[in-house]
Amino acid sequence: MAITPASASALAGIQAGFDGVRRNAAEIASKDQLEGTARRPLYQPLVENITYSLQARASVKVIQTEDRMLGSLLDVKA
Repeated sequence: MAITPASASALAGIQAGFDGVRRNAAEIASKDQLEGTARRPLYQPLVENITYSLQARASVKVIQTEDRMLGSLLDVKA
């Protein structure tokens, strides 16, 4: 599958979503959170993880939609 502008944006969105979840997971599991000396309360990275998850899901939907559209175009051409 060729990388189109839409799929490039979707891949960037997926990567950004995973990076955000990874960063927040490290913050949640940090020594500072366990000791109660963290800069932010625990709920903030947890809520952000929901946002990052939705971002990745939406980006996956973009790729799925593009794939279906290209498949439909190929069916019409055939």
